[in-house]
Amino acid sequence: MTLNEKQNQIIEEFSVFTDWIDKYEYLIELGKNLQTFDEKNKTEQYLIKGCQSRVWIDAEYVNGKIIYKADSDAIITKGIISLLIRVMSEQEPDEIINADLFFINKTGLQENLSPTRANGLSAMIKQMKLYALAFKVKKNEL
Repeated sequence: MTLNEKQNQIIEEFSVFTDWIDKYEYLIELGKNLQTFDEKNKTEQYLIKGCQSRVWIDAEYVNGKIIYKADSDAIITKGIISLLIRVMSEQEPDEIINADLFFINKTGLQENLSPTRANGLSAMIKQMKLYALAFKVKKNEL
């Protein structure tokens, strides 16, 4: 599934909810289902700066695609990062680097986050794109 197809799927899922309380509950459910993150990686190296809550992101490069893993100590943030992982995992570095993450606005996520959560969202996206850039550079050096 392409990055944009994944985003459209998320937009469709969010469209069934009429108010933000339901959307937050959905985010909480998504967070509960986030793949487990190895406790040994909950270190400064993987910690995202700029987030109100603590968020750790790791990535690996497998068969030309990036696989992300993450965790947070805040349940809503876990839901948000699970959406980002769903969209950006299993994509090639260039797709991630150049991604227009339109689902964030189309679901209303951006406008319904507190300023500190919105800053955290930007920091998470930036880190995920930096991983993609690093893997692209490494791939080009081989």
